[in-house]
Amino acid sequence: QVQLVESGGGLVQPGGSLRLSCAASGSIFSIYDMGWYRQAPGKQRELVAAIISGGSTNYADSVKGRATISRDNVKNTVYLQMNSLKPEDTAVYYCNAELLTDTYGSTWYGWGQGTQVTVSS
Repeated sequence: QVQLVESGGGLVQPGGSLRLSCAASGSIFSIYDMGWYRQAPGKQRELVAAIISGGSTNYADSVKGRATISRDNVKNTVYLQMNSLKPEDTAVYYCNAELLTDTYGSTWYGWGQGTQVTVSS
């Protein structure tokens, strides 16, 4: 059983910063990729940032230059550092991962429970 647990969300003022964390635990052999998505009320869920096993990253245009995704392979944890936050960044942020659970090629794909980020004066 694999679990993804997010933390670090909350209320922040425009222009402020925060760091989200997502810790993966359970039957993990290796991780293909991990990423962050967000969903605002009345909007579709969208990719914010992703990082793959080789270290390559990609970002949504809306956060490029303001967000940095990183990974601690020892802790199986991915981070999302967000700076210069805007009200439009307000959303529920979800952690996502695809990983190998054994040496036979079994994979797991799933989501964390989500953490609320609210950017408001």
